[in-house]
Amino acid sequence: MIVCIVGPTGVGKTKMSVELAKKYKGVIINCDATQVYQELNIGSAKVTEEEKEGIPHFLIDFVNPNDFYTVYNYQKDLRELLEKFKNRFIIIVGGTGLYLKAGLYNYEFQEEKKKETFVELTNEELYALALKKDKNCPIHPHNRKRLIRFLNREKENKKEELKLLYNALFIGLTTEREHLYSIINQRVDKMMQEGLVEEVKILYKKYPESKIIHSAIGYKEFLPFFKNEETIENVIERIKQNSRHYAKRQYTWFNNQMDIKWFEVNYNYFEETITNVLNYINENMK
Repeated sequence: MIVCIVGPTGVGKTKMSVELAKKYKGVIINCDATQVYQELNIGSAKVTEEEKEGIPHFLIDFVNPNDFYTVYNYQKDLRELLEKFKNRFIIIVGGTGLYLKAGLYNYEFQEEKKKETFVELTNEELYALALKKDKNCPIHPHNRKRLIRFLNREKENKKEELKLLYNALFIGLTTEREHLYSIINQRVDKMMQEGLVEEVKILYKKYPESKIIHSAIGYKEFLPFFKNEETIENVIERIKQNSRHYAKRQYTWFNNQMDIKWFEVNYNYFEETITNVLNYINENMK
């Protein structure tokens, strides 16, 4: 059986996944787009060896920061592991929803094809084609660049068009919004205490052209600081702010894209949350 533990950053997914793996003698597969990279440890809140408690973890800490690991790569790697461990209890844990969607549903990637330039068409003709494609097209008739991009865009994988390919349960962990934001803020402070500045400084020096370091929250915010254009206090606040905004987007994405059974986390007595999740899983295993 496959159980997916999802939710916003900092909500407690790692701890829950390890507890479930111990209970069902399962394996854990990472579903966090930053944690796949080697050496991005503190800023990605990567699970430590101590936190793993001896549970096998996969698709984590295996990609060189100079490489660019795509959703397509994850889909392929995840499905290989699902086949390999099809007789085991599998826990997929992380907050990168698109990875999960691409891996578990019949999510297809369009073959790259040459883009049309539409050089022979006027803006008015482009707009007419756009309206033909979508009568509610919101693009301004004179925004040629956006119109061309819209006309070249393939049909998207909509939720209602996708089919779940595996027997999987989707479990979400949640908490009151202000409490989550407080957890995130404290988490960033803890990262700073653990040496985040030094980690990022080393990474920028070793991998100056790395796309992930220049795009991942917890790393990208440091570039102005290293250029003496920003104070460390402002960097910390920007990481907290970006993390909070990301958590909000995660809630929105999962609620719109997947059927999630949400559980309110009891942080004072996490065992209660574990028990509630276990009962739900056991009911669905009958």
